[in-house]
Amino acid sequence: MEDNILDCVIVGSGPSGFTAAIYAARADLKPELYTGLEPGGQLTTTTEVDNFPGYPNGITGPEMMMDLQKQAERFETKVHYEMITKAEFSQEVGGIHKLWAGKKEIWAKSVIISTGATAKYLGLDDEKKYSGGGVSACATCDGFFYKGKEVVVVGAGDTAAEEATYLAKLCSKVTMLVRKDHFRASKAMIHRVSNTPNIEVLFNHELTGIEGENSLVERAVVINNQTQETSKIDVHGIFIAIGHQPNTDIFKGQINLDENGYINTLPGSTKTNLPGVFAAGDVQDSQYRQAITAAGSGCMAAMDAEKYLGELA
Repeated sequence: MEDNILDCVIVGSGPSGFTAAIYAARADLKPELYTGLEPGGQLTTTTEVDNFPGYPNGITGPEMMMDLQKQAERFETKVHYEMITKAEFSQEVGGIHKLWAGKKEIWAKSVIISTGATAKYLGLDDEKKYSGGGVSACATCDGFFYKGKEVVVVGAGDTAAEEATYLAKLCSKVTMLVRKDHFRASKAMIHRVSNTPNIEVLFNHELTGIEGENSLVERAVVINNQTQETSKIDVHGIFIAIGHQPNTDIFKGQINLDENGYINTLPGSTKTNLPGVFAAGDVQDSQYRQAITAAGSGCMAAMDAEKYLGELA
């Protein structure tokens, strides 16, 4: 196994993973990338991407991820359509990190974690049915498509408040569905929502279903938790804003995580608390969560890994 120690292994295949692969490959680190269960990450569930530089006419999420993968492979990145299921990281500078894809064992001098974060959904069958046809978990990504239209935002925390106020600038009306009789958001965000005239807040209301034609959203079905009455709201978009879950379960107990499970990195870098282990993209970014910021941090991670390996040499 000593002869098969890799310079760089990348775990995850979203914008951060493939960008890291492009930079690592061009630096002659001969990276090997493990895609996980969802090759391409969250963008593969997105229809139109209009805010990534370099695509003046827009592009679909799956097409963009295929482009990034082809670019990484052009520089001889080896892509494995497998999921890393276990990790044992060395705590020593120059130590060897061990990863497993099922029973296959991988040894590496450096590891870039780009496993991303998964948007939380309510669990309704209709959410899947209308995904890409009006159901979204990212207002910044998809809000533009609902300019001048009415939308619903589901959630009660800061994320929901931020999504609602962002959408209010684009949409004719935003209806917030809050399950309980109060917000969980900060006072500052509540104040912002309250002072936005085209946001209506329905407390004690939950989304129970979605209706539409040709897989396009036309109505939100909601229930009043106090009266148990069901009603329908005519809308074109439904934004689920109940948070994200970083994909860090297999790294718990080894890498420093914040209270929400995101990987802590040193300010201004992608370095974790472990030498030779770096994190990029949404797995360490709970604030921006954009393809372009993920790609940028993927570049940073590859450069950090290159410098680390250079210092070892």
